[in-house]
Amino acid sequence: QRLKTGGLVLDGLDPSNAPANAEVWEKVIKKLRANSMPPLGMPQPDPATRQAFIASLAGQLDRAAEAHPNPGRPVLHRLNRAEYANAVRDLLALDIDAASLLPPDDAAYGFDNISDALGLSPALQEHYLSAALKIGALAVGDPHVTPGSETYRIKQDLSQNQHIEGMPLGTIGGTRVRYNFPLDGEYIFQAKLYRTNLNIMRGLSAEHQVEFAVDGQRVRLATLGGPADLAALFEKPTDTGDAIDARLRVRIPVKAGPHEVTAAFMQGPMATVPDRLQSYIRSSVDNFDWAGLPHIQTFSITGPFNATGPGDTPSRRRIFTCHSQEIDCAKQIVSTLARRAYRQPVTEADLKRLMTFYSSSTVGQVGNLQPIGNRPLAFEAGIETALQRILASPKFVFRVERDPAGGPAVHRITDVELASRLSFFLWSSIPDDELLNAAIQGQLQNPAALERQVRRMLADPKAEALVTNFAGQWLHLRNVPNVLPNSDLFPDFDDNLRQSMRRETELLFESIIHEDRNVLDLLTADYTFVNERLARHYGIPDIYGRSEE
Repeated sequence: QRLKTGGLVLDGLDPSNAPANAEVWEKVIKKLRANSMPPLGMPQPDPATRQAFIASLAGQLDRAAEAHPNPGRPVLHRLNRAEYANAVRDLLALDIDAASLLPPDDAAYGFDNISDALGLSPALQEHYLSAALKIGALAVGDPHVTPGSETYRIKQDLSQNQHIEGMPLGTIGGTRVRYNFPLDGEYIFQAKLYRTNLNIMRGLSAEHQVEFAVDGQRVRLATLGGPADLAALFEKPTDTGDAIDARLRVRIPVKAGPHEVTAAFMQGPMATVPDRLQSYIRSSVDNFDWAGLPHIQTFSITGPFNATGPGDTPSRRRIFTCHSQEIDCAKQIVSTLARRAYRQPVTEADLKRLMTFYSSSTVGQVGNLQPIGNRPLAFEAGIETALQRILASPKFVFRVERDPAGGPAVHRITDVELASRLSFFLWSSIPDDELLNAAIQGQLQNPAALERQVRRMLADPKAEALVTNFAGQWLHLRNVPNVLPNSDLFPDFDDNLRQSMRRETELLFESIIHEDRNVLDLLTADYTFVNERLARHYGIPDIYGRSEE
């Protein structure tokens, strides 16, 4: 009472009844273990006495917690952007850009999956509804999809003087995007080159070729640069730049579904910088320099034009498990999707509600639908509407754990609820069929069966989400793209190095999980994972190409 150091008073507390003031004694245990109580300069107990006192306090608190457990009550958990995107991917075999559909999530304690911080405003409800409409149309292949455009911007400090991993062999620089084409039809690819701060297109002093490819197959080869273009550039810089951008435009037919599209320079004679004996590693240090190599700044995909149909896509194969156009087929499709999306068995009330939406979009009697051309448009429209209702349902957007009948007493969560906890922790996504079936059958109550499921899930590639989401926030790896060292002091720092540094930490964290290493390896490991760019930065010789340990 006399000192009240740190606002803490222990005089009136009984150490033989620690559970009566559990929160205070938890702090005491923490201080005792750190040898910060008693304070330095005060009489200290011998180690054996200290450990005995710690054991006495901890034992009391543990026994009290076991006798009267208080796990708290789970708050309604809204799926954040990462969980929403992963859930759509696993439900529909469809990759989406959640950042373009939903606003950023609020964070608490450094993480964006804390239930208390994941509120829901009317504006956010509209975003989820709009996302459901767009995703449903894209997954089914709605023939009424109108042409749209998506532009990908390449970081200005990405060095494009070397081959980029994943790009076609024989190319340097450029960009690669995985794009889901909504319909069979024609699409426009447009690449644009970087210009200096004086609006002069860079890299036209020598001739270069730009290759456009879809799934590794070339669809166009454009030529730019050389004496004629360079002379025109100094005479009419804006018109010449626009004319060269026009050469980097191609309109071609593409089948619906996900495809990998690349735009890159063909590797040829390397342009040298005449005023420097040794070039920087980074290929775009000076924003006023018009010489050297050209760089692609943006790449856009626009379409579809002259669409001919939905094609054969992974999402359509996942959705349309039957094609009879009968009401029983529709119920099978809808109930299967709802079971996976809701992470639990579908009730009759759920199915009836969804089939009402299905029927509202069909023409005539569902059992007597006639296909239009080669497509049963009414049938597919009904499935699309039901799917949109599923994606907008609170049972999909929220994770709910219900109290048992009789009130919120301490109870064991159900196997189905445990399955969702596991999948969103390890995968940041919904349970797969194997985990959900095991939960419905009550197998997760068996410790051996539970361990088998956890080990299987950790071995699945989807467990990468534990690295990108948890480690990405815990170790602030998500902030790495925003790191911008002064280019005058660090002229060789580029986006290639930035990506390599982030990937190094991700691979180290992943190895600690999969190899069951000590978490202190994050601080003390005598091994790491580097690629050629990072090894060059560290001064490690004889490392080339992709990541090596």
